[in-house]
Amino acid sequence: MSRPQRHIYPEPVLVTESDVLAAIIDRLRQESFVTIDTEFVRERTYWPELCVVQLGGAAEVIVLDAQAPGLDLGPLGALLDDPAVVKVFHAARQDLEIFLHQFGHLPQALFDTQVAAMVAGFGDQVGYDSLVSSLTGGEIDKAHRFSDWSARPLSAAQIAYAAADVTWLRDVYVKLRARLEREGRLDWVAQEMAYLSDPQTFRPDPQTLWERLRPRTGNRRMLGILRACTAWREAEAQRVDVPRQRLVKDESLLEIAATAPRDVAALARIRGVSRGFAEGRGGAGLIAAIEVARHEPEDALPVAARRDGPRPSPALVSLLKVLLAAKAEQHDVAPKLLASSEEIDRLAVEEAPDIAALSGWRREVFGADALALKAGKVSLGVDGRRIKLLRAST
Repeated sequence: MSRPQRHIYPEPVLVTESDVLAAIIDRLRQESFVTIDTEFVRERTYWPELCVVQLGGAAEVIVLDAQAPGLDLGPLGALLDDPAVVKVFHAARQDLEIFLHQFGHLPQALFDTQVAAMVAGFGDQVGYDSLVSSLTGGEIDKAHRFSDWSARPLSAAQIAYAAADVTWLRDVYVKLRARLEREGRLDWVAQEMAYLSDPQTFRPDPQTLWERLRPRTGNRRMLGILRACTAWREAEAQRVDVPRQRLVKDESLLEIAATAPRDVAALARIRGVSRGFAEGRGGAGLIAAIEVARHEPEDALPVAARRDGPRPSPALVSLLKVLLAAKAEQHDVAPKLLASSEEIDRLAVEEAPDIAALSGWRREVFGADALALKAGKVSLGVDGRRIKLLRAST
């Protein structure tokens, strides 16, 4: 059987002028959906440096040089704001963070094909190459994946590579959407998009970032100093636009919290902290943050996450994971999308934990039966080569 012919797209157009961009955006806003991708660099900065934006329409493919002198990106922002045009991404999180920083708000009407693929049973966080191959039989050219997208001029090969991402994405979107519509799962994807449409997804609370360092102490004063130092680092990294780890490494923050240096000399003795940093504005700011935390009221200090609570029964965890695997197989959906390992542990310990697995479509597919299994209302059996649920007789 011959493979269906792929839609033929026109040659990509490199856009560097505001009036050209405005005219193209006017046309794209008449379409039902537009595919979008970005190229950026972030190795030396806190904020991603937007270099290129690719836009795929039904009859035109645009490679937008976001660093072109004098280019007004306002029309692009208007397209992203337009709720009548679906914006299709693959693995959208970093692209959305870029647009949130660029325009101050997130695009409307989102569709992430990576999330949709997980809902459609393509596995956990399926790669773009694999998805293109599975749905279209196409092959992505990887030659320019690690190009320096900030260098100018852009080469013809870079432009072709960038454009291919959004043209293949149109084919992927059409096929995925049709599949999900047939299976009645478009609402599942819409629920997932709510998370990506929330600005707080991309703006971590500076006052809780210390928890990511997983300090092995219950000393609340030390935790208070760690919280203050971590919050200071986040604000300072944003201010000077450098990666937070380049400013002060995590291990250095933990040592700073443990020793609470009071002066430049003590700060400079911390491993990973240079004398120049300690003597500069950064060191002064860090010492000031430590001093404030040193006098914070005891009842305002953070409390370490409890690790001495009841531990989940390994047998019950294993049983719930078998149910998870069976449900994922039955509904052809990625297990990780139904419930994480942490959620399974909480399910095993808590009566009705506040977790995603117990709400929305996940509850219908997995959560309700997981609670029934814990309550002894159902059990697991084997039907040939598959796991099945056995309802308890009343």
